[in-house]
Amino acid sequence: MPVDFDTATIAGSALWAIAFYWGFSPLSDRLISALEGWLGADSPAASLLSVVPFLGFGGLTHYGLTLSLGGSWAVSLGVISAIGCGVYELGRRDGQASE
Repeated sequence: MPVDFDTATIAGSALWAIAFYWGFSPLSDRLISALEGWLGADSPAASLLSVVPFLGFGGLTHYGLTLSLGGSWAVSLGVISAIGCGVYELGRRDGQASE
């Protein structure tokens, strides 16, 4: 079965990737640090490459939800997850700043 890359697939995958990136931000920070060790300090490529695994997981999540619940549910849950993880990340950073 070929994969259809329409705008809903791209948007849903990107929303899930953002949600995972914010939800697992300590992991993404460690990944950026590891990539900076390989590519050089303060390398913008490290920050860009750190997004790739989250795009992969986001695409797989969107694809799985599309198969099980349908495309509109996959995008809707991606929006809800991105908002929820964004609020979590803001609270996490505020908690770190107050320590």
